[in-house]
Amino acid sequence: MLERRLVIVTGKGGVGKSAVAAALAVAARRRGKKVLAVSMVGPGDGLAAHLGTGRLAPEATELRPGLWALHVDRARALAEYLQSQMRLPTIATFGPVARAFDAFAAAAPAIREIVAIGKVLWEVRRGTWDIVVVDGPPTGQVGSYLRAAKTIEELVPAGRIADQAGWMDETLRDPDHTSLGLVTIPEELPTVESEELLGWLAREQVVGHHQIVANRVLDPLEVPATLPAGPAGDAARLHLALWEGQRSWLERLPPDLELPYLFGLLTPTEVAARLADTWEAR
Repeated sequence: MLERRLVIVTGKGGVGKSAVAAALAVAARRRGKKVLAVSMVGPGDGLAAHLGTGRLAPEATELRPGLWALHVDRARALAEYLQSQMRLPTIATFGPVARAFDAFAAAAPAIREIVAIGKVLWEVRRGTWDIVVVDGPPTGQVGSYLRAAKTIEELVPAGRIADQAGWMDETLRDPDHTSLGLVTIPEELPTVESEELLGWLAREQVVGHHQIVANRVLDPLEVPATLPAGPAGDAARLHLALWEGQRSWLERLPPDLELPYLFGLLTPTEVAARLADTWEAR
């Protein structure tokens, strides 16, 4: 995934999607890449914490050498689009734009999604960054964002807007350019939801490359044939039972990469750094 220009990370809520996105950004920075990390969820969400900051601004802010971050503000993104692509004059305040955007988006399909994903793709197209890593919407919502450009193309068959939607669609479908990182954990609900998204992706063909990342995977435990009585033996039996349960779900949805279950008291920033270590090692 780190060889692509754009990586969009998705996953069911609670599987560590933001931690994996932050780890990817950190790993890319360690490789000497100029990285932009983007949150499509909110300014103070998990990505901000895992990158060691309280809130993300709507403008790219350098958090450390080689690593910038922002969150997608849809009203601002729409204003930027109107100014840079539609050649409209500079807008002095964003309040009226936000109100107009909400009214427009309520009546027009895919507008919220195309503006949000369009901001991401525009950052890629600018050529400022070696890689853009996105903490994207969860699995239940990401499909509407990935398909937004196609929806606009179907609604607007010609003109500047259609041309813009066309290059967005091509960028997402280019397997050498864009990758979707699907984060799951070896449990029933995340596995089933991930399978549903994979089936949808196979039908819609809206993204050219994807990889499955299994998070919070237990390492195998080497134990004697006969376990001792007492707390140590009980802990070993529990670990073995959980490990066997995880294996069944990992066999059902084989991952491209397994990330470890991290024990102990770790800050979100430490979690991202540890996962980046594993990413590099494996």
